Amino acid sequence: MKIKTKDDRRTRIHLRQRKRIAGSQERPRLSVFRSVSHIYAQVIDDLSGQTLVSASSAEPALRGSFPKEVRGGNTKGAEAIGKAIAERSIEKGITRVVFDRGGFLYHGRIRAVADAARKAGLEF
Repeated sequence: MKIKTKDDRRTRIHLRQRKRIAGSQERPRLSVFRSVSHIYAQVIDDLSGQTLVSASSAEPALRGSFPKEVRGGNTKGAEAIGKAIAERSIEKGITRVVFDRGGFLYHGRIRAVADAARKAGLEF
């Protein structure tokens, strides 16, 4: 795979990570994706190929509950998504996950999602 763009680089890193990271029924994978204006998180069971829980800043239900300064494109929005994904996971009985940063650096919004999910009760 030739790296021509930043997204090619991220995809290559993500594929390299996915060789080592796999979600199971007991410990599913918490996958995070960020775009310029939104952030998305999913809890995935890779053995069955199903998404168990998801949350995103593009959801009208979550977006309506955010204060004005909280958006998907900033760290406060990422913290809100981390808290939401943790609460939804715990409701489904999922307390332990494997964190998949999706090829992004563990910094900024990705780190904010992880820290907020840990603070809300997820273990990883």
